[in-house]
Amino acid sequence: MKKHLLLVGIVAVGGLALAGCSGDRTGGGGAPEEGGEVDTSSMTIGVAMPTQQSERWIADGDNVKATLEEMGYQVDLQYANDDIPTQVSQIENMISSGANALIVASIDGTTLTDVLQTAADQDIPVIAYDRLINGTENVDYYTTFDNYQVGVQQATSLLTGLGVLDENGEETGETGPYNVELFAGSPDDNNATFFWNGAIDTLQPFMDSGVLEVPSGQTDFDQAAILRWLPETAQERMENILTIIGDTKLDGVLSPYDGLSIGIISALTSGGYSADDLPVVTGQDAEVGSVKSILAGEQYSTIFKDTRLLGETAADMVDALMHGEEPEVNDEETYDNGVKVVPSYLHESTIVTADNYEELLVDSGYYEADELK
Repeated sequence: MKKHLLLVGIVAVGGLALAGCSGDRTGGGGAPEEGGEVDTSSMTIGVAMPTQQSERWIADGDNVKATLEEMGYQVDLQYANDDIPTQVSQIENMISSGANALIVASIDGTTLTDVLQTAADQDIPVIAYDRLINGTENVDYYTTFDNYQVGVQQATSLLTGLGVLDENGEETGETGPYNVELFAGSPDDNNATFFWNGAIDTLQPFMDSGVLEVPSGQTDFDQAAILRWLPETAQERMENILTIIGDTKLDGVLSPYDGLSIGIISALTSGGYSADDLPVVTGQDAEVGSVKSILAGEQYSTIFKDTRLLGETAADMVDALMHGEEPEVNDEETYDNGVKVVPSYLHESTIVTADNYEELLVDSGYYEADELK
């Protein structure tokens, strides 16, 4: 018994020493040594998603939950309906209920500092899901897509739709000028600035040369941003722009998200545009409604981000931590949350148009063909 107590004491002191030297956490109560056996059925993973108002986030939650359950974990999946206090309360409840790890897609990446400190105090690791959590050291890993490249792809598809670039991304010699308006995502979502920067870096040379013009003059992120990514807010802004520019005909609209695209197109059709003369409108997330809109000749393009991959990566990160292992990452430089550079795993995205939707979305099994009819 004395030998046993001595061994326990040595292990406890060693564990404290390791905790003091490392920012990595391996789950409430501590995970086993690398490669050790784990009873996943006794572990609960808290999954906090921002809203059920977007079909994309419903799919994300379902993917993460299904993948974790296949690994044997219990899953506490919660949606906060884009209400910050609700999300904070949900995470607090996950912690108090004994969650072993947290996967968090934040509503506002700057508002979780206190609740994540509570998680850290209980040795609960945190995976930021698609949206970076800012202003705290208590986020261990991040999985997302290459968000700057998403912005590049949105701008590229806009230029292709206008005929400024060909299908290979080469300039066609078109000089325009083409009238375009610019929309950005929610200013409280860290990804929105990555999308914007990728898009503007791609479009700026054409704006500088006069190939593209912005009739409203609204070219700053703050002017273009749509809080909470709300379609009705995008629709209202597009209506206001149409009033500002009067009879000027628009050739294109940079939209960073399918939900905004629907609102934008609604404003355009109400403002006198027909289905035959709508501007080139971009998007993101390949939501069913927007894919149908693309097939109907309304929206021009969207960006496909296979959230099945994202869900698998988040689950794999948690599973590695629960087994005392280090999750796989492929980027340790890009995502600085203001306190630390968060180790990340980035996935690639793809431009979808009416020409390739079937190969990318149906043949891959992401959608059934009947869903898009």
